[in-house]
Amino acid sequence: MPKRLFITGNSSGLGRGLTQAYLTRDWSVYGLSRRGSGDLGGAVHDVRCDLADHDAVPLAMGTLLEGVPELDLVILNAGILGRIADLDQTPLSEIREVMEINVWSNKTILDWLKGSGIPIKQIVLISSGAAVNGNRGWGAYSLSKATLNMLGKLYVHEFPETHLSSLAPGLVDTAMQDHLCDQVDREQFPSINKLRSARGTAAMPHPREAGELIAAVIPRLLGYPSGDFLDIRTMGAD
Repeated sequence: MPKRLFITGNSSGLGRGLTQAYLTRDWSVYGLSRRGSGDLGGAVHDVRCDLADHDAVPLAMGTLLEGVPELDLVILNAGILGRIADLDQTPLSEIREVMEINVWSNKTILDWLKGSGIPIKQIVLISSGAAVNGNRGWGAYSLSKATLNMLGKLYVHEFPETHLSSLAPGLVDTAMQDHLCDQVDREQFPSINKLRSARGTAAMPHPREAGELIAAVIPRLLGYPSGDFLDIRTMGAD
């Protein structure tokens, strides 16, 4: 019987790379995203859903996971960057938009999973180094990922039979990097220089390669306390 993965945001970027990585491992992949990834072939089961529509998510989850007896792994990957800007120039409406996807959609999903009674061995929340480094301009995104880390830590108490982690995947060369490296003011927001320097090097792999690296690391998360926030870049030194 193949192992089963449920993943969000797998139509592009890192989520697509992770889907490909698990398909090569002969897993069955259940994906929830806006555009779907059924063109990958293999054992992919897709339902399209706007994760910001919290009323639509439970129905989509029920359709996607109907009859699934258990999940070996859940990866909550979907997220948006938001605008790079000083916090005093970022209206609450923009922060709310980022929080809806990066935090509250994951709460909706976790609540559905808990209520479904489907046994789950491991849950991984895709976080970011931005959750802890506090670089200028990353206000909404950093706030959302820091909140996501705490969300995971709190849900440990409600998923006692499931191991849960928040994982910063490191730099990944997605379409988001095009915007960050080419359109953001590097003088005002100097953290962008690190991204520009990393592009085209092993420090910023493409999504397919990053998916393989993360898939290889995920079993190691089980060796850390449930609820921990971990960064793949520091784990490599273990």
